[in-house]
Amino acid sequence: MKRLIERRFIEWKNSVNRKPLLIYGARQIGKTYSMIAFGKEYYTNTVYCNFESTSDLHVIFERDLDPERIVRAISTMYNTQITKGGTLIIFDEIQACERALTSLKYFQEQANDYHIVAAGSLLGLAVNRGHYSFPVGKVDMITMYPLSFEEFLLATDNEKLISLIKKAYSEFSPFALHEKAMDLYRTYLIVGGYPAAVQTYLDTSDFNAVRAEQSMISNAYIADMAKYATPSDMLKSIEVYNSLFAQLSKENTKFQYSVIGSKARARDYETALAWLKSANVVLRCQRVTDGKYPLALYEDQNSFKIYYSDVGLLTMRMSIAPNAILQPYNLSDKARGMMAENYVAEQLTANGFSLHYWTSGNTAEIDFVIQQNACSIPVEVKSSDNVKAKSLQTYVKNYAPNYSIRVSAKNFGYDNGIKSIPLYAIFCLHPDET
Repeated sequence: MKRLIERRFIEWKNSVNRKPLLIYGARQIGKTYSMIAFGKEYYTNTVYCNFESTSDLHVIFERDLDPERIVRAISTMYNTQITKGGTLIIFDEIQACERALTSLKYFQEQANDYHIVAAGSLLGLAVNRGHYSFPVGKVDMITMYPLSFEEFLLATDNEKLISLIKKAYSEFSPFALHEKAMDLYRTYLIVGGYPAAVQTYLDTSDFNAVRAEQSMISNAYIADMAKYATPSDMLKSIEVYNSLFAQLSKENTKFQYSVIGSKARARDYETALAWLKSANVVLRCQRVTDGKYPLALYEDQNSFKIYYSDVGLLTMRMSIAPNAILQPYNLSDKARGMMAENYVAEQLTANGFSLHYWTSGNTAEIDFVIQQNACSIPVEVKSSDNVKAKSLQTYVKNYAPNYSIRVSAKNFGYDNGIKSIPLYAIFCLHPDET
């Protein structure tokens, strides 16, 4: 299954300023698969070290953190030759060995010719809790996400369609295969981007089997909360996670602690929310009080939205019959809107955007505000082809952005300073786009 992160891996491999690479990401999104596939494709050999499943590895790091000695010991353990630049050394589940994480600092300083890629599903949690001596400034870092819609198109043998969508986007001309692309978008809403769910769909075309796989993934997250969260945060993390559907179902989708329980307060659940964010289980979208650039100056830390990290988990939780999603006019506007907004949040995040939204009292709201080339651009999301709304007009009147973006079920277009982008083409947006 081709992943676009491979491009980042190649850039890292060829960089003159290369450091050990640390990959963040939730469980079961394909980190291990991608690292091993990269090693097989671009290196003479690969040495795979898993610190959760191989306890003997820990002993190697107990004595000292001399890189050359560590490499010799790993070479002996796996009975393979390790060469500088020719071998990819993979440290998987590195959060299970604190000294292995610390060793990356010494590899960067003393033996940077060795190519090391490390990953940890719960690494963000451990680092944020202060359990680890993090090699600040000594590693390159990438966050990996579930398959984006573009990657889903690759997985379903629609590479040619990707090229045609990008061409239509660059020209903002109507796309002849619009309905086909919309059908694939709706399929993605059901399947989502977890590799196991996508593979199940490819193997069986059975949406019930896909839902069963998604249920196991969701349950695994809850099991992680029970296993890895502190006792005081465990129950609260589960309560927050279980409240996500209700949060997104509200007319006002701002995260409200009262949805968790009538007595729930921010001070009691802040750490639990941070746990979910650090585990990459959820996406956080921060409200801004102003549409000026840079947005970080105008963040309201008390107002935010929380989205599922994968739209497939949302639609599984909604318990909507897959056929109803494939024939969306049978669905309520609210249901379609929930799916579309979560989907866009996920795709923007995968493309490197920070998530923000804007409100003006109770009269106007812009779903997302993104930063492109030192400009703040409003992004309005519509789940249908009915795109009439006053909020975008209010934002434009207040801040006069270079242009606005409307994401909907309509075809491409550009009129009155508004770029109309079909839901399936959101992957074409990039932060450095001109």
